[in-house]
Amino acid sequence: MPDWLRSILAYRFPSSIDPFTDLIYVFWLFLVVAAWNWNVWLIPVRWAFPYQTEENLHLWLLADYSCDFIYILDILVFQPRLQFVRAGDIVDMREHYMTTERFKMDVISLFPMEIFYYFTGVNSLLRFPRLFKYMVFSEFNDRMEAVMKKAYIYRVIRTSSYLLYSLHINACLFYWGSDYEGLGSTKWVYNGKGNAYIRCYYFAVKTLITIGGLPDPTTVFEIFFQLINYFVGVFAFSIMIGQMRDVVGAATAGENYYRACMDSTSKYMTSYNIPRDVQNRIKTWYDYTWMSQGMLDEQELLIQLPIKMRQDIAVDVNYSIVSKVALFQGCDRQMVFDMLTRLKSVVFLPGDFVCKKGEIGREMYIIKQGEVQVVGGPDLATVFVTIRAGSVFGEISLLAGGGGNRRTANVKAHGFANLMILDKKDLAEILVHYPESQKLLPGNQSHSTLIEFECPAYLLRPHLQVR
Repeated sequence: MPDWLRSILAYRFPSSIDPFTDLIYVFWLFLVVAAWNWNVWLIPVRWAFPYQTEENLHLWLLADYSCDFIYILDILVFQPRLQFVRAGDIVDMREHYMTTERFKMDVISLFPMEIFYYFTGVNSLLRFPRLFKYMVFSEFNDRMEAVMKKAYIYRVIRTSSYLLYSLHINACLFYWGSDYEGLGSTKWVYNGKGNAYIRCYYFAVKTLITIGGLPDPTTVFEIFFQLINYFVGVFAFSIMIGQMRDVVGAATAGENYYRACMDSTSKYMTSYNIPRDVQNRIKTWYDYTWMSQGMLDEQELLIQLPIKMRQDIAVDVNYSIVSKVALFQGCDRQMVFDMLTRLKSVVFLPGDFVCKKGEIGREMYIIKQGEVQVVGGPDLATVFVTIRAGSVFGEISLLAGGGGNRRTANVKAHGFANLMILDKKDLAEILVHYPESQKLLPGNQSHSTLIEFECPAYLLRPHLQVR
Protein backbone atom coordinates (compact mmCIF):
# COMPACT_ATOMS: atom_id res chain seq x y z
CA MET A 1 0.00 0.00 0.00
CA PRO A 2 1.44 3.44 -0.91
CA ASP A 3 2.53 5.64 1.98
CA TRP A 4 0.15 8.45 1.03
CA LEU A 5 -2.83 6.08 1.04
CA ARG A 6 -1.76 4.58 4.36
CA SER A 7 -1.50 8.07 5.89
CA ILE A 8 -4.99 8.93 4.64
CA LEU A 9 -6.49 5.76 6.09
CA ALA A 10 -4.69 6.31 9.38
CA TYR A 11 -5.94 9.89 9.71
CA ARG A 12 -8.27 10.56 12.62
CA PHE A 13 -10.37 13.68 12.80
CA PRO A 14 -9.22 15.82 15.76
CA SER A 15 -11.41 16.01 18.84
CA SER A 16 -10.81 19.78 19.00
CA ILE A 17 -9.81 22.45 16.49
CA ASP A 18 -7.89 25.64 17.13
CA PRO A 19 -9.66 28.22 14.93
CA PHE A 20 -6.72 30.64 15.06
CA THR A 21 -3.84 28.40 13.98
CA ASP A 22 -5.31 25.39 12.14
CA LEU A 23 -4.92 25.94 8.38
CA ILE A 24 -7.23 22.98 7.67
CA TYR A 25 -9.99 24.91 9.40
CA VAL A 26 -9.22 27.95 7.24
CA PHE A 27 -9.57 25.75 4.16
CA TRP A 28 -12.88 24.45 5.51
CA LEU A 29 -14.08 28.02 6.05
CA PHE A 30 -13.24 28.66 2.40
CA LEU A 31 -15.56 25.81 1.36
CA VAL A 32 -18.37 27.05 3.60
CA VAL A 33 -17.97 30.61 2.32
CA ALA A 34 -18.03 29.28 -1.26
CA ALA A 35 -21.33 27.52 -0.49
CA TRP A 36 -22.69 30.68 1.12
CA ASN A 37 -21.63 32.77 -1.88
CA TRP A 38 -23.39 30.33 -4.20
CA ASN A 39 -26.64 31.24 -2.47
CA VAL A 40 -25.86 34.93 -2.07
CA TRP A 41 -25.06 35.49 -5.74
CA LEU A 42 -27.28 33.00 -7.54
CA ILE A 43 -30.55 33.12 -5.61
CA PRO A 44 -31.27 36.64 -7.01
CA VAL A 45 -30.17 35.58 -10.52
CA ARG A 46 -32.44 32.52 -10.59
CA TRP A 47 -35.34 34.58 -9.24
CA ALA A 48 -35.02 37.46 -11.72
CA PHE A 49 -33.55 35.96 -14.92
CA PRO A 50 -34.95 33.01 -16.89
CA TYR A 51 -31.82 30.92 -16.43
CA GLN A 52 -33.43 28.14 -14.37
CA THR A 53 -35.36 25.89 -16.77
CA GLU A 54 -36.83 22.41 -16.73
CA GLU A 55 -33.87 21.13 -18.75
CA ASN A 56 -31.18 22.26 -16.27
CA LEU A 57 -33.20 22.12 -13.04
CA HIS A 58 -31.47 18.95 -11.86
CA LEU A 59 -28.08 20.70 -12.05
CA TRP A 60 -29.29 23.63 -9.98
CA LEU A 61 -30.75 21.31 -7.35
CA LEU A 62 -27.56 19.24 -7.24
CA ALA A 63 -25.51 22.36 -6.52
CA ASP A 64 -28.07 23.58 -3.97
CA TYR A 65 -28.09 20.38 -1.95
CA SER A 66 -24.31 20.06 -2.15
CA CYS A 67 -24.07 23.46 -0.48
CA ASP A 68 -26.65 22.37 2.09
CA PHE A 69 -24.52 19.30 2.84
CA ILE A 70 -21.53 21.58 3.52
CA TYR A 71 -23.72 23.63 5.87
CA ILE A 72 -24.74 20.46 7.74
CA LEU A 73 -21.14 19.26 8.07
CA ASP A 74 -20.14 22.63 9.45
CA ILE A 75 -22.84 22.48 12.14
CA LEU A 76 -22.37 18.83 13.12
CA VAL A 77 -18.62 18.27 12.67
CA PHE A 78 -16.59 21.47 12.73
CA GLN A 79 -18.32 24.09 14.88
CA PRO A 80 -18.85 21.80 17.92
CA ARG A 81 -15.10 21.06 17.89
CA LEU A 82 -13.84 24.63 17.91
CA GLN A 83 -11.79 25.36 21.00
CA PHE A 84 -13.32 27.87 23.37
CA VAL A 85 -11.30 29.46 26.16
CA ARG A 86 -12.95 30.57 29.39
CA ALA A 87 -10.85 31.82 32.32
CA GLY A 88 -7.77 30.44 30.58
CA ASP A 89 -9.10 26.88 30.18
CA ILE A 90 -10.46 25.03 27.16
CA VAL A 91 -14.01 24.11 28.17
CA ASP A 92 -16.69 21.94 26.61
CA MET A 93 -16.96 23.14 23.02
CA ARG A 94 -20.27 21.61 22.00
CA GLU A 95 -22.22 23.19 24.86
CA HIS A 96 -20.66 26.56 24.17
CA TYR A 97 -21.48 26.47 20.46
CA MET A 98 -25.13 25.65 21.15
CA THR A 99 -25.46 28.74 23.35
CA THR A 100 -24.06 31.19 20.81
CA GLU A 101 -25.88 33.47 18.40
CA ARG A 102 -24.03 31.76 15.57
CA PHE A 103 -25.67 28.42 16.34
CA LYS A 104 -29.11 30.03 16.11
CA MET A 105 -28.26 31.60 12.76
CA ASP A 106 -26.80 28.32 11.48
CA VAL A 107 -30.00 26.46 12.37
CA ILE A 108 -32.19 29.13 10.76
CA SER A 109 -30.04 28.97 7.62
CA LEU A 110 -31.03 25.30 7.17
CA PHE A 111 -34.76 25.81 7.67
CA PRO A 112 -36.32 23.56 4.98
CA MET A 113 -38.40 26.09 3.06
CA GLU A 114 -38.06 23.73 0.07
CA ILE A 115 -41.15 21.88 1.32
CA PHE A 116 -43.14 24.67 -0.32
CA TYR A 117 -41.76 23.59 -3.70
CA TYR A 118 -44.77 21.26 -3.75
CA PHE A 119 -47.07 24.29 -3.91
CA THR A 120 -45.03 26.94 -5.75
CA GLY A 121 -42.63 24.93 -7.86
CA VAL A 122 -38.85 25.31 -7.55
CA ASN A 123 -38.59 28.97 -6.56
CA SER A 124 -35.09 30.08 -5.59
CA LEU A 125 -36.46 32.69 -3.17
CA LEU A 126 -37.48 29.84 -0.87
CA ARG A 127 -33.76 29.30 -0.27
CA PHE A 128 -33.45 32.76 1.25
CA PRO A 129 -32.79 31.36 4.79
CA ARG A 130 -29.43 30.07 3.50
CA LEU A 131 -28.19 33.67 3.60
CA PHE A 132 -28.42 33.74 7.40
CA LYS A 133 -25.10 31.90 7.61
CA TYR A 134 -23.38 35.25 7.12
CA MET A 135 -21.24 34.95 10.26
CA VAL A 136 -18.97 32.45 8.52
CA PHE A 137 -18.08 35.17 6.02
CA SER A 138 -16.94 37.51 8.80
CA GLU A 139 -14.89 34.75 10.42
CA PHE A 140 -13.28 33.83 7.10
CA ASN A 141 -12.30 37.46 6.56
CA ASP A 142 -10.64 37.59 9.99
CA ARG A 143 -8.72 34.36 9.40
CA MET A 144 -7.56 35.43 5.93
CA GLU A 145 -6.27 38.75 7.23
CA ALA A 146 -4.44 36.88 9.99
CA VAL A 147 -2.66 34.38 7.70
CA MET A 148 -1.85 36.67 4.76
CA LYS A 149 1.43 38.60 4.73
CA LYS A 150 -0.19 41.52 2.90
CA ALA A 151 -3.70 41.59 4.29
CA TYR A 152 -4.49 44.91 2.64
CA ILE A 153 -4.61 43.16 -0.76
CA TYR A 154 -7.41 40.95 0.51
CA ARG A 155 -9.20 43.98 1.99
CA VAL A 156 -9.10 45.74 -1.39
CA ILE A 157 -10.50 42.63 -3.12
CA ARG A 158 -13.20 42.25 -0.48
CA THR A 159 -14.26 45.91 -0.69
CA SER A 160 -14.37 45.69 -4.49
CA SER A 161 -16.58 42.61 -4.22
CA TYR A 162 -19.06 44.62 -2.14
CA LEU A 163 -19.41 47.09 -4.99
CA LEU A 164 -19.73 44.30 -7.57
CA TYR A 165 -22.43 42.63 -5.49
CA SER A 166 -24.39 45.87 -5.19
CA LEU A 167 -24.30 46.18 -8.98
CA HIS A 168 -25.27 42.50 -9.27
CA ILE A 169 -28.40 42.98 -7.13
CA ASN A 170 -29.34 46.11 -9.05
CA ALA A 171 -28.98 44.26 -12.36
CA CYS A 172 -31.33 41.54 -11.10
CA LEU A 173 -33.86 44.11 -9.93
CA PHE A 174 -33.68 45.97 -13.25
CA TYR A 175 -34.44 42.81 -15.21
CA TRP A 176 -37.30 42.01 -12.84
CA GLY A 177 -38.65 45.56 -13.30
CA SER A 178 -38.30 45.31 -17.07
CA ASP A 179 -40.12 41.99 -17.09
CA TYR A 180 -42.84 43.46 -14.88
CA GLU A 181 -43.30 46.41 -17.24
CA GLY A 182 -42.84 44.25 -20.33
CA LEU A 183 -39.55 43.68 -22.14
CA GLY A 184 -39.09 46.35 -24.78
CA SER A 185 -42.38 48.07 -23.87
CA THR A 186 -40.64 51.43 -23.29
CA LYS A 187 -37.24 52.93 -24.03
CA TRP A 188 -36.27 52.70 -20.37
CA VAL A 189 -36.71 48.94 -19.84
CA TYR A 190 -34.45 46.18 -21.13
CA ASN A 191 -35.44 45.43 -24.74
CA GLY A 192 -34.79 41.68 -24.62
CA LYS A 193 -31.86 41.73 -27.05
CA GLY A 194 -28.35 40.41 -26.43
CA ASN A 195 -27.14 38.87 -23.19
CA ALA A 196 -29.70 39.82 -20.56
CA TYR A 197 -27.39 39.76 -17.55
CA ILE A 198 -24.56 41.76 -19.14
CA ARG A 199 -26.91 44.44 -20.48
CA CYS A 200 -28.71 44.76 -17.15
CA TYR A 201 -25.39 44.90 -15.33
CA TYR A 202 -24.32 47.71 -17.66
CA PHE A 203 -27.49 49.58 -16.70
CA ALA A 204 -26.70 49.02 -13.01
CA VAL A 205 -23.18 50.43 -13.41
CA LYS A 206 -24.44 53.60 -15.08
CA THR A 207 -27.16 54.00 -12.45
CA LEU A 208 -25.43 53.23 -9.15
CA ILE A 209 -22.21 55.02 -10.07
CA THR A 210 -24.39 57.89 -11.35
CA ILE A 211 -22.73 58.02 -14.75
CA GLY A 212 -26.01 59.00 -16.38
CA GLY A 213 -26.83 58.84 -20.08
CA LEU A 214 -29.86 56.57 -19.59
CA PRO A 215 -33.28 56.93 -21.21
CA ASP A 216 -35.76 58.87 -19.09
CA PRO A 217 -38.33 56.75 -17.23
CA THR A 218 -41.89 57.26 -18.45
CA THR A 219 -44.22 55.35 -16.12
CA VAL A 220 -44.76 55.88 -12.40
CA PHE A 221 -43.14 52.52 -11.66
CA GLU A 222 -40.06 53.41 -13.72
CA ILE A 223 -39.72 56.85 -12.11
CA PHE A 224 -40.06 55.39 -8.61
CA PHE A 225 -37.56 52.63 -9.42
CA GLN A 226 -35.03 55.07 -10.83
CA LEU A 227 -35.34 57.47 -7.90
CA ILE A 228 -34.58 54.67 -5.45
CA ASN A 229 -31.67 53.61 -7.67
CA TYR A 230 -30.14 57.07 -7.60
CA PHE A 231 -30.54 57.49 -3.84
CA VAL A 232 -29.10 54.06 -3.11
CA GLY A 233 -26.35 54.58 -5.67
CA VAL A 234 -25.14 57.83 -4.09
CA PHE A 235 -24.96 56.30 -0.63
CA ALA A 236 -23.55 52.94 -1.71
CA PHE A 237 -20.85 54.42 -3.93
CA SER A 238 -19.79 56.98 -1.32
CA ILE A 239 -19.56 54.23 1.32
CA MET A 240 -17.41 52.09 -1.00
CA ILE A 241 -15.12 55.03 -1.75
CA GLY A 242 -14.76 55.71 1.97
CA GLN A 243 -13.96 52.06 2.72
CA MET A 244 -11.42 51.91 -0.08
CA ARG A 245 -9.79 55.09 1.21
CA ASP A 246 -9.52 53.56 4.68
CA VAL A 247 -8.03 50.33 3.29
CA VAL A 248 -5.44 52.13 1.18
CA GLY A 249 -4.71 54.55 4.02
CA ALA A 250 -4.07 51.69 6.45
CA ALA A 251 -1.85 49.93 3.90
CA THR A 252 0.29 53.02 3.32
CA ALA A 253 0.28 54.39 6.89
CA GLY A 254 3.83 53.21 7.54
CA GLU A 255 5.17 54.71 4.32
CA ASN A 256 3.34 57.98 4.98
CA TYR A 257 4.94 58.13 8.43
CA TYR A 258 8.36 57.52 6.88
CA ARG A 259 7.80 60.28 4.31
CA ALA A 260 6.62 62.70 6.99
CA CYS A 261 9.67 61.98 9.16
CA MET A 262 12.06 62.46 6.26
CA ASP A 263 10.34 65.69 5.16
CA SER A 264 10.44 67.10 8.70
CA THR A 265 14.12 66.18 9.03
CA SER A 266 14.89 67.79 5.66
CA LYS A 267 13.18 71.03 6.72
CA TYR A 268 15.09 71.00 9.99
CA MET A 269 18.45 70.50 8.25
CA THR A 270 17.68 73.21 5.71
CA SER A 271 16.69 75.73 8.40
CA TYR A 272 20.01 75.18 10.22
CA ASN A 273 22.11 75.17 7.03
CA ILE A 274 23.41 71.64 7.55
CA PRO A 275 26.07 70.79 4.92
CA ARG A 276 24.72 69.16 1.78
CA ASP A 277 26.79 65.98 2.15
CA VAL A 278 25.43 65.43 5.66
CA GLN A 279 21.88 65.96 4.43
CA ASN A 280 22.39 63.43 1.67
CA ARG A 281 23.73 60.83 4.11
CA ILE A 282 20.77 61.30 6.43
CA LYS A 283 18.33 60.93 3.53
CA THR A 284 20.20 57.81 2.42
CA TRP A 285 19.82 56.42 5.95
CA TYR A 286 16.07 57.01 5.83
CA ASP A 287 15.76 55.36 2.41
CA TYR A 288 17.84 52.30 3.27
CA THR A 289 16.24 51.79 6.69
CA TRP A 290 12.77 51.89 5.17
CA MET A 291 13.64 49.60 2.26
CA SER A 292 15.46 47.03 4.42
CA GLN A 293 13.13 46.96 7.43
CA GLY A 294 9.83 48.40 6.22
CA MET A 295 9.87 50.63 9.32
CA LEU A 296 12.10 53.23 10.94
CA ASP A 297 12.13 51.79 14.46
CA GLU A 298 11.51 48.12 15.20
CA GLN A 299 11.01 48.93 18.88
CA GLU A 300 7.86 50.93 18.08
CA LEU A 301 6.28 47.76 16.72
CA LEU A 302 7.53 45.36 19.39
CA ILE A 303 6.67 47.61 22.34
CA GLN A 304 2.98 46.89 21.70
CA LEU A 305 3.51 43.18 22.41
CA PRO A 306 3.58 41.58 25.86
CA ILE A 307 7.09 41.15 27.24
CA LYS A 308 6.91 37.35 26.86
CA MET A 309 6.10 37.61 23.14
CA ARG A 310 8.85 40.18 22.63
CA GLN A 311 11.24 37.80 24.31
CA ASP A 312 10.15 34.90 22.09
CA ILE A 313 10.81 36.97 18.97
CA ALA A 314 14.19 38.15 20.27
CA VAL A 315 15.22 34.58 21.12
CA ASP A 316 14.32 33.31 17.65
CA VAL A 317 16.22 36.12 15.95
CA ASN A 318 19.36 36.59 18.05
CA TYR A 319 19.86 33.80 20.60
CA SER A 320 21.94 31.59 18.31
CA ILE A 321 24.47 34.43 17.95
CA VAL A 322 24.56 35.74 21.52
CA SER A 323 24.81 32.23 23.01
CA LYS A 324 28.23 31.86 21.34
CA VAL A 325 29.68 34.98 22.98
CA ALA A 326 32.40 33.86 25.41
CA LEU A 327 31.47 36.60 27.89
CA PHE A 328 28.08 35.01 28.52
CA GLN A 329 29.13 31.35 28.66
CA GLY A 330 27.70 29.65 31.76
CA CYS A 331 25.36 32.53 32.56
CA ASP A 332 21.74 31.99 33.48
CA ARG A 333 19.78 31.20 30.32
CA GLN A 334 16.92 33.45 31.40
CA MET A 335 19.39 36.30 31.92
CA VAL A 336 20.47 35.95 28.30
CA PHE A 337 16.81 35.93 27.23
CA ASP A 338 16.14 39.16 29.14
CA MET A 339 19.22 40.70 27.59
CA LEU A 340 17.97 39.93 24.09
CA THR A 341 14.86 42.09 24.62
CA ARG A 342 17.13 45.10 25.27
CA LEU A 343 18.91 44.86 21.91
CA LYS A 344 18.32 47.83 19.60
CA SER A 345 18.64 47.78 15.82
CA VAL A 346 20.81 50.50 14.25
CA VAL A 347 21.66 50.99 10.56
CA PHE A 348 25.12 52.30 9.59
CA LEU A 349 25.84 53.75 6.16
CA PRO A 350 28.93 52.86 4.08
CA GLY A 351 31.95 54.50 5.70
CA ASP A 352 30.21 55.30 9.01
CA PHE A 353 32.39 54.67 12.05
CA VAL A 354 30.75 52.27 14.48
CA CYS A 355 33.36 53.14 17.09
CA LYS A 356 36.68 55.00 17.15
CA LYS A 357 39.87 54.34 19.03
CA GLY A 358 39.91 56.17 22.36
CA GLU A 359 36.13 56.52 22.67
CA ILE A 360 34.41 55.42 25.87
CA GLY A 361 32.86 52.03 25.16
CA ARG A 362 29.29 51.65 26.36
CA GLU A 363 27.83 49.10 23.92
CA MET A 364 28.24 45.61 22.55
CA TYR A 365 27.51 45.07 18.85
CA ILE A 366 25.99 42.13 16.96
CA ILE A 367 26.23 42.26 13.17
CA LYS A 368 22.78 41.37 11.87
CA GLN A 369 23.32 42.26 8.20
CA GLY A 370 26.28 43.52 6.21
CA GLU A 371 29.86 43.70 7.45
CA VAL A 372 32.27 46.05 9.22
CA GLN A 373 36.03 46.55 8.98
CA VAL A 374 38.70 47.18 11.60
CA VAL A 375 40.90 49.92 10.16
CA GLY A 376 44.04 51.76 11.18
CA GLY A 377 47.10 53.51 9.84
CA PRO A 378 47.81 57.22 9.51
CA ASP A 379 44.79 57.88 7.30
CA LEU A 380 42.66 54.99 8.60
CA ALA A 381 42.92 53.36 5.18
CA THR A 382 44.53 50.09 6.30
CA VAL A 383 42.01 47.27 6.72
CA PHE A 384 43.14 44.76 9.36
CA VAL A 385 40.11 42.47 9.26
CA THR A 386 36.56 42.30 7.92
CA ILE A 387 33.86 41.15 10.35
CA ARG A 388 30.75 39.64 8.78
CA ALA A 389 27.13 38.99 9.74
CA GLY A 390 26.73 36.84 12.83
CA SER A 391 29.83 38.18 14.58
CA VAL A 392 29.91 40.01 17.91
CA PHE A 393 32.32 42.70 19.11
CA GLY A 394 32.59 45.22 21.92
CA GLU A 395 31.40 42.95 24.74
CA ILE A 396 34.45 43.58 26.95
CA SER A 397 33.42 47.23 27.29
CA LEU A 398 30.21 46.15 29.01
CA LEU A 399 32.14 45.29 32.19
CA ALA A 400 35.22 47.49 31.99
CA GLY A 401 35.25 50.47 34.33
CA GLY A 402 37.30 53.61 34.78
CA GLY A 403 39.65 54.13 31.87
CA GLY A 404 39.60 50.49 30.91
CA ASN A 405 36.56 50.78 28.73
CA ARG A 406 38.06 52.91 25.98
CA ARG A 407 37.92 51.55 22.46
CA THR A 408 41.27 50.27 21.23
CA ALA A 409 40.49 50.14 17.50
CA ASN A 410 38.56 51.91 14.76
CA VAL A 411 35.61 50.00 13.32
CA LYS A 412 33.63 51.30 10.35
CA ALA A 413 30.83 49.96 8.18
CA HIS A 414 31.83 48.40 4.88
CA GLY A 415 28.68 48.99 2.87
CA PHE A 416 25.32 49.17 4.59
CA ALA A 417 25.36 47.38 7.96
CA ASN A 418 22.53 46.61 10.36
CA LEU A 419 23.83 46.13 13.91
CA MET A 420 22.08 45.09 17.11
CA ILE A 421 23.37 47.09 20.11
CA LEU A 422 23.30 46.22 23.82
CA ASP A 423 23.88 49.17 26.14
CA LYS A 424 26.05 48.85 29.25
CA LYS A 425 23.32 50.43 31.39
CA ASP A 426 20.74 47.88 30.21
CA LEU A 427 23.06 45.00 31.08
CA ALA A 428 23.63 46.44 34.56
CA GLU A 429 19.87 46.62 35.17
CA ILE A 430 19.49 42.98 34.12
CA LEU A 431 22.38 41.69 36.26
CA VAL A 432 20.75 43.07 39.41
CA HIS A 433 18.30 40.16 39.17
CA TYR A 434 20.95 37.54 38.36
CA PRO A 435 23.74 37.81 40.97
CA GLU A 436 25.20 34.40 40.09
CA SER A 437 25.64 35.43 36.46
CA GLN A 438 27.13 38.72 37.59
CA LYS A 439 29.85 36.80 39.42
CA LEU A 440 30.64 34.74 36.31
CA LEU A 441 31.09 37.65 33.91
CA PRO A 442 34.46 38.97 35.17
CA GLY A 443 35.93 35.48 34.82
CA ASN A 444 34.51 35.11 31.33
CA GLN A 445 35.91 38.50 30.40
CA SER A 446 39.47 37.27 30.80
CA HIS A 447 38.78 34.51 28.25
CA SER A 448 36.72 36.62 25.88
CA THR A 449 38.15 37.16 22.43
CA LEU A 450 35.89 39.84 21.22
CA ILE A 451 36.45 39.16 17.54
CA GLU A 452 37.90 36.17 15.77
CA PHE A 453 40.10 38.16 13.39
CA GLU A 454 41.03 36.40 10.21
CA CYS A 455 44.44 37.98 9.74
CA PRO A 456 48.02 37.31 10.93
CA ALA A 457 48.63 37.76 14.66
CA TYR A 458 51.58 40.13 14.14
CA LEU A 459 49.17 42.63 12.57
CA LEU A 460 46.71 42.38 15.43
CA ARG A 461 48.96 42.64 18.50
CA PRO A 462 49.98 46.28 18.16
CA HIS A 463 46.52 47.44 17.24
CA LEU A 464 43.62 45.35 18.43
CA GLN A 465 41.59 44.34 21.33
CA VAL A 466 38.33 46.04 20.39
CA ARG A 467 36.50 46.73 23.59
